[in-house]
Amino acid sequence: MATGCSSDPARTSPQRRVLISACLLGENVRYDGGNLLTEHPVIRRWHEEGRVVQVCPEVAGGLPTPRPPAEARGGDGRDVLAGRARIIARDGEDVTDAFVEGASLALRTAEQQHCVLAVLAARSPSCGNREVYDGSFSGRLMPGMGTAAARLEAAGIAVFNQNELEAADARLRAVE
Repeated sequence: MATGCSSDPARTSPQRRVLISACLLGENVRYDGGNLLTEHPVIRRWHEEGRVVQVCPEVAGGLPTPRPPAEARGGDGRDVLAGRARIIARDGEDVTDAFVEGASLALRTAEQQHCVLAVLAARSPSCGNREVYDGSFSGRLMPGMGTAAARLEAAGIAVFNQNELEAADARLRAVE
């Protein structure tokens, strides 16, 4: 083999990265202007390895911080993406377009940065991967996904939340 050449896929392919909700990394981008900083050894190691790519789909979609809380009405993020449900802010404003745009931008970022999985904020109307609020602003949860989580999953990117970091890390190591 010639010097400087390699047939090792790990050396010739881009490093596999992880898309992470900016609020989990301490960025004050949540609807209330706060964050959900998640200090965890797995995230720390991913940082050290240069794998972390941060995104806030709601801000990317054009929503300000802070902003009124919003929930999907008529279904979850999959239904929103299919046009069967809408995202409505507590003040009554329809913010569906911003959520859909943010989901598309999150996917584009993930693809451009070679992200093979995502760790997103649980229960968020953008990022929730297992359950989301039911649209009544009563605190009730229902099974489902947020718009960005649904867009990423549909593209084949595994989506985890901040309570599933060990499983996310195991998935990342399995695809290496």
